[in-house]
Amino acid sequence: MNTSLKYWAVFAAFAGLLSCNSDDDFSEPEPPPSIAPPSFSEGDQQLSDTLTVGGTVTLSPRLKENNGVIYTWTIADEVVSTDSIYAFGPEERGDYEIIFSAQNDGGEISAVYNIYTLGGYENGFYIVNEGWMGHGTGTLSFYRYDTGAVEDSVFVKRNPDKDLLPTTSTLEYGTIFNEELYLVAKVGGPVVVADAYSLREKGRIPAQGGNDWRAFTGLDESRGLLSSGDGVYTLSLNPVGLGGKINGIEGQTGDMIKAGNYVFVLSAAEGVVILNAVTLKVEKTIPGIQTGFARTGDGKVWMAGKTTLTGVDPETLNIEEVELGFDAYGSWGAWHPGSIAASATEVYIAKNSAWSGGSDIYRYTGNAGSLATPFATLPEGKVMYGSGLRYDPNTDRVVVHAVDKGWGNSFSRNALYFYNGQNGGLVDEKTYEGYYFPAVSVFHKEG
Repeated sequence: MNTSLKYWAVFAAFAGLLSCNSDDDFSEPEPPPSIAPPSFSEGDQQLSDTLTVGGTVTLSPRLKENNGVIYTWTIADEVVSTDSIYAFGPEERGDYEIIFSAQNDGGEISAVYNIYTLGGYENGFYIVNEGWMGHGTGTLSFYRYDTGAVEDSVFVKRNPDKDLLPTTSTLEYGTIFNEELYLVAKVGGPVVVADAYSLREKGRIPAQGGNDWRAFTGLDESRGLLSSGDGVYTLSLNPVGLGGKINGIEGQTGDMIKAGNYVFVLSAAEGVVILNAVTLKVEKTIPGIQTGFARTGDGKVWMAGKTTLTGVDPETLNIEEVELGFDAYGSWGAWHPGSIAASATEVYIAKNSAWSGGSDIYRYTGNAGSLATPFATLPEGKVMYGSGLRYDPNTDRVVVHAVDKGWGNSFSRNALYFYNGQNGGLVDEKTYEGYYFPAVSVFHKEG
C-alpha cells in the first residue's frame, strides 16, 4: 500500500470515531432566560399636577420590573430625557402632555402626565398701590394664594428697564381685559399694559404733565376707553395708542364698566352717564350717583349715591332702587375706585365717611332687610383705604385693604382681611409694613 494512502485511511478512521463520540454527547442548548417586561407598581400613579412658571416638578414613575429598561420622556414629539425620572421646569404658561415610556426585550409600557402650568403671576391677585407721593412711585404687589405672601414691586422686578415715574403721580387703578393688565396713574403718570400672567410690558401711554387718567374699560378686541380728570378718551389696543376725547362728557370722570351694549361712566357732574358701546353717544344719565360699579350674575350693574343703592338692567336700562340706610359718598376730592363689589348674587358696599374709609361693610342679597346690620366690621382701630374692598370669585371671599385709623405713620401699618362671602366671618388676615397706600385689588377672574 502506498504510504500516503495508509495515512489517509488511519486519519479517516480516527475522524469517524470522533464523529461517533460527538454525536453521542450532543444536546440542545438551553434557551436564554426570559426577560420580564417592565411594569408599574401597584397603586395609583400621580399623573397630573399644577405648578407655576419658575417652579419644577419631579416626575417619578414607580416600576415593579425594570430589568434592562430603556427610558424615554417626550414632549410634543421631542425626546427631552432618557433618565428614569424627569424634573420638569416649564418656562411658559399652559397645559403640557408629557409621555413616559419604559421598554426592554420583554416589552414596553407608557404613561401620560398632564401638567398645568400657571403663569408667574396667576395663582393670586394683584394689589395696585398709590405710592407715597413725592417719595416714590406707585407700585404693584402680588398676593399668592399658596404661600399667603405679599410680593412687592413685582412690575419693576419683572421689567427692570421700565418704571412708573414720576414720583408726583399716583398709581390708582388696575383691571384685566383680554388677558392683559391695565395700570392707570393719575397726576401726570402713565398708562401701562402688561401680560396679565407674566407681567411683561406690552405697551404704554407715556407719563406727561397734564395727564390725569383714572380708569380703563375695554370695548372690544381693538378699542377701549380711558376716563380722566377731563372727560373720557378712546384708546386703541393693538398697538396701544391714545385717541380723541368723546363728546358729551365733561369734567372729572372715574370708574367705568361695559355691560351689554352700554358703557357706564361715573361723572362728578352728572352722576352716571350711559354710553352706547358702539357709537359712544350718550343714551341716558342717572343723577346723584357717587360710587360704582359692581355687576351681579344676572348682568345687573350696581352703584350708589346719597342713601340709595341702584341697580340697572343693561338690556332695558330699567332702574331698581334700594334704601341703604346710610350715605354713600364718592371720592372726587382725591379720587380712588369705588368701594362697591359683587358676587354672583350679592352686592357688598363700604360705609365710608365723606373724607376717609370706614370700618363697616354691608351686603345686599336681594332683600332690603339684609342691609339692616353690617355684614362685617373691621377689627378695632382699622379703617379701609382706597377702594377698600373687592370680591374674590376664586375663593368666595371679600378682600379688604385697611390701615390704622389716624394720620402719619398709621398709613404704614397695612392689613389684608379676608371675609367669608356668605356669612361675613373673618377667614384670614395678613399684616405688613410700608407706605404703600393700597388703591385696589385686581383678580384674574372678576365677580
